[in-house]
Amino acid sequence: MSSEDRDSPLLSVAMEDANALRAAHMPFIVNGGLFIPTPRRYRLGEEVFVLLRLMQDPRGLPLAGRVVWVTPVGASGGKPPGIGVQFADHDDVVRQRIAAHLADYPEDVEETFTL
Repeated sequence: MSSEDRDSPLLSVAMEDANALRAAHMPFIVNGGLFIPTPRRYRLGEEVFVLLRLMQDPRGLPLAGRVVWVTPVGASGGKPPGIGVQFADHDDVVRQRIAAHLADYPEDVEETFTL
């Protein structure tokens, strides 16, 4: 998983394999969500725009979401800094593509970026 950080409101993240996607996926969030690694500080409730690339797909999926999780730099447990982004109601395509990529992946993964 990689992401770019600039002072731009747009975050770009690439989920390179099913392991990274599963570790970042936040199915316990209403409408679903995704952990985006970034050292940049965000506030809960802040709106963000993400360009998501899944599994080497050259087409990025745009999504707009709201920050619902913050893992600060230096968090305990060795978790990387970043934010959990809740998908908007209209992000059905993103939810469907993530579900398709994770369909054959076990749900009881021990290590995630959040819980």
